[in-house]
Parts: sequence; C-alpha cells; structure tokens
Amino acid sequence: MPRNITLIRSAALSDVAEYAYAATAPANSRLIFLAGACPLNNDGSTAAIGDYTGQAAKAVKNMETALAAAGATLQDVISTRVLVASDRRKDLVTAWEVVRDAFGDHDVPSTLLGVTVLGYENQLVEIEAVAAILDS
Repeated sequence: MPRNITLIRSAALSDVAEYAYAATAPANSRLIFLAGACPLNNDGSTAAIGDYTGQAAKAVKNMETALAAAGATLQDVISTRVLVASDRRKDLVTAWEVVRDAFGDHDVPSTLLGVTVLGYENQLVEIEAVAAILDS
C-alpha cells in the first residue's frame, strides 16, 4: 500500500528535532481531525494518575482507537500536538518520548506544549492529531 503522507525535511533547518518539519497529503485524500486523545479509561476515570509516561501511553492507545474508527492508523497521521500539564521540561520530554516511540520512523511534524491545566481531573497529557487517508 503506498504511503499517503510525505514527510518533508530541510537541510537548511537543524536535524536535532525528532520529527519532520512539514508534511503533505495527496490531493485526493480525506483528512481526519481527531479531538485531543485523553488518558481516560472506558469508565471515564483518568488512567495512570501522576504518571506522565502512563498517561501518554494511554492517550496514544486511545488515539489509535479513534483512528481505527475512522479507518486510519498512526501511519496515516500527518501532524500532532502534545499537551503536557507541567512547567518542567523533564515532564514534557517524558511524555514526548512515549509519543515519539509510538510513531517510530513515521516522525510527523509535532508541537510539544507545556500547559497550566487540562480538562479532566488529574489529567497530565493530551494528544491532538490530524490524519489523511485515501479511500478505496
């Protein structure tokens, strides 16, 4: 199956970033805009309270479930925004490493933000994403 997403890099920009700087989707693709994936269990409770790694992993799992419902996978994601409720770079990096590892070589453009608070009680991580798929 041909890849829907083209990741774009530039020799004029630093290669330190662990993601592509831009991405494109084919003109005939269908875009999927995901709500922020939260670290919520099926019963609505917050998973992994106090654990940035655990919450990032649960948010990724929930994002994969939402993608599957739309007929997509992580390989169809074109960009992400990772929100972390912390003012400590260490906490942001901890959450980012989980997300980065989940995507593997499909290192889509991403923004990592430290925020004051997120919407659910005890929530530390949220992941927004946009995906693009080619309908058969």
